[in-house]
Amino acid sequence: MCFCMKGWLMALELPMLKMSYRVYRVWQRDRDIYLNAWATELWPPFVEPLLSIIALGMGLGYYVTDINGMSFIQFLAPAFAATGAMYASAFECTYASFVRMVYQKTFDAIMATPCTIEDVIGGEMLWGTTRALLSATIVLIVISAFGLTGSWWALGIPFVALLQGLMFSSMSMVVTSMVPTFGAFNYYITLAITPMFLFSGVFFPLDRLPDSIRWVAWFSPLTHAVTPIRALATGQVHLGLLWDLVWMAVVSVVLVNVALVLMRRRLIK
Repeated sequence: MCFCMKGWLMALELPMLKMSYRVYRVWQRDRDIYLNAWATELWPPFVEPLLSIIALGMGLGYYVTDINGMSFIQFLAPAFAATGAMYASAFECTYASFVRMVYQKTFDAIMATPCTIEDVIGGEMLWGTTRALLSATIVLIVISAFGLTGSWWALGIPFVALLQGLMFSSMSMVVTSMVPTFGAFNYYITLAITPMFLFSGVFFPLDRLPDSIRWVAWFSPLTHAVTPIRALATGQVHLGLLWDLVWMAVVSVVLVNVALVLMRRRLIK
C-alpha cells in the first residue's frame, strides 16, 4: 500500500518530492544567522504578548463581558500564540527571504552548490516554520506565567503552530515569488495578514459576525489555527478540531508545491 501511494505521488511529479536532505543545510544556515543575532531577535516575542495581555486583556478586558464562559483575557490570550506564529512565519518568508534572494544574492550562492532550487526554497519555508514554532512557544510560556492556560492540553499548542507555520510560510513564499519590489509586500500585509488578524476569531467569536462575513472568515487560514490553539489552552478539546488540522495540512501541501513552482520560474529565467 505504501509503495503504491509513493508511486502515485511520484507520478504526479509534485515539486515537493524533489527536495532532498540538503533542505536541512539551508535551514541550518538561517538558524546560524539567527543565533548570531539572538540578543536582538529573542526578546521581542516575549515583550509583544506581554504588552498585549496588559493593554487588551487587563485594560480593555475590564469593559468586556465574559465570552463563552471565559473572561476576555482568557479568551484572547491563547489566540496570541496563533497570531504570533502567523506574523513570525509571514515576515520571515516575505521580507527576509526577499532580501536574501534579491539583495544579498544568497539564493544564487547556495544554488552554486549541489543544493537545488527546491532545497533552497524548502529550507526557507522550514525556517519560517521554525520561527512560527518559536514564537508560539514563547507566547505559551508568557500566558502560562499569567495563569491563562487551564489544561495540560496546552502543551500541544507548539505542534499546531508547526502546521500553521508551514501554511503561512508557504503562503508567504508564494507572495515573495511574485512581488516585483520590496514595497509590494505592503499589499500582502494590508490586504491579507491584517484582515486575518481582525476577522479570524482572535478578539471575538465568529458567530457574532453577519453570515456573509462569517463565511469569508471561515476561509481565513488563521481561523483554523486560532480554534484548536484556544481549545488546547482552555482544555475544551473535541474531535471537531481535527477538521481544522486537516484543513491546514491540505492547504499547506498545496501552497508548498505552488511556491516551489513559482520560485523556480522566478529564479530560472
